[in-house]
Amino acid sequence: MNFDKEVDARGLNCPLPILRAKKGLAEMKAGEVLRVVATDPGSVKDFAAFAKQTGNQLLAQNELPDKAYEFFLQRK
Repeated sequence: MNFDKEVDARGLNCPLPILRAKKGLAEMKAGEVLRVVATDPGSVKDFAAFAKQTGNQLLAQNELPDKAYEFFLQRK
């Protein structure tokens, strides 16, 4: 999937991946896509809730082979 900006939140625990994503999205224009990579297993639920609360769209989430998760969020 194509993306406009990337945030590497590997090694960070909740709520830091969400906070980094929020900061990244704030610097983007509507419709742009942010890719976030995180290793915190709780981030799967966190990003779903974050998207629902903020109105940004969670386009996809994937589990990567290196025990990381990637999320694609589209700026509202």
